[in-house]
Amino acid sequence: MTRFDFTTPIDRRGSGAIKYGPHPKFPDADVLPFWVADMDFAVVPAIRDALQAKLDHGVFGYEGISDAYRDAVTGWFARRFGWQPDPKSLITTPGIVFAVATAIRAFTKPGDAVLIQNPVYFPFAGLVKKNGRRLAETTLTLKDGHYKIDFAEFERQIADNDVKLFVLCSPHNPTGRVWTREELSRMAAICAAHGVIVFSDEIHCDFVWPGRRHTPFANLSPEAAAMTVVGTAPSKTFNLAGLQGSNLFIADASLRRRYQKELAAQGFDAPNNLAMAATVAAYNAGEPWLTGLLAHLAGNIAALQKALTDTPIRLICPEGTYLMWLDCRALGLADDALEAFFVEGAGLWLNAGITFGSAGSGFMRMNLACPRAALDAGIARLEAALAQRGK
Repeated sequence: MTRFDFTTPIDRRGSGAIKYGPHPKFPDADVLPFWVADMDFAVVPAIRDALQAKLDHGVFGYEGISDAYRDAVTGWFARRFGWQPDPKSLITTPGIVFAVATAIRAFTKPGDAVLIQNPVYFPFAGLVKKNGRRLAETTLTLKDGHYKIDFAEFERQIADNDVKLFVLCSPHNPTGRVWTREELSRMAAICAAHGVIVFSDEIHCDFVWPGRRHTPFANLSPEAAAMTVVGTAPSKTFNLAGLQGSNLFIADASLRRRYQKELAAQGFDAPNNLAMAATVAAYNAGEPWLTGLLAHLAGNIAALQKALTDTPIRLICPEGTYLMWLDCRALGLADDALEAFFVEGAGLWLNAGITFGSAGSGFMRMNLACPRAALDAGIARLEAALAQRGK
């Protein structure tokens, strides 16, 4: 079996990578970056070959979505998740954040309420507010190291705010929850009872750890599919975020027309040629690479878990994603001071938990998609900072 290299560091400094740019609050700090969700690994060789073939061809005119593209994308979800979406239901967009913003405009009016779960991927709240909609929030409950949904509050927020759209993160960023089929079904039933459309952001679906299984929201039932936009992309799985390509599945023809109308109003009608070539190569040839990547990431998670034993920082046991959610509340620091401790005290750039919502106060998010040597260096810095603080 082909072995892929997840250990050799790749110098990304000076490449334009935002991950390795200056920290916005501490621009002079010497930091190791464990923040934004891209990976420090070279892509699948087949992707590079496909992109090189496009470059060698030398013509970059307009292209449409081919049958080969639809087959590659839908085939991936059929093989990996037992879900066979209709190829005709596929719509491309330049990224999931763009896709969520489009859904907000397509399915709600100014002043309507959009529901999110707090804490959650921080652009969601901003998109709701920037598009003139009301933000409704339901708070995930942390108990015994495990996040749960308060379904009574979930329904109450929908009813009290007359919510029109629910933006779900599945698997959940930043907490790492992989929602069970039962949890998803209860959310679907509540949304159906109140006429709520669901945008299910499933961009992290390929990163699920042993004992858990990702269930596409639209695969719960025909009824769930009829009220859902499923957002997917190869960008997280195959480290292609910079190519700006994502794939949505909208089973219901009426919802699909409404979404396409809003896309057209924004002037978007064709995906990036290179993104399409990379996507086909990734989904057709990338599974062996992904298998190796998952094994490497599992080792990184185990190393971090071991390092945090007997420290004041607790790792919330991850069920999915390569983004670790660190409970730092025992340090007793306010959020600004907590971020300063990591940046100035430990020389580490993580995402501050408070940016994901009020329920993220006292937490930090750490990206482990890096070579083991980089993680070991980060762990050593954190251990030194904790030891210095304890003196």
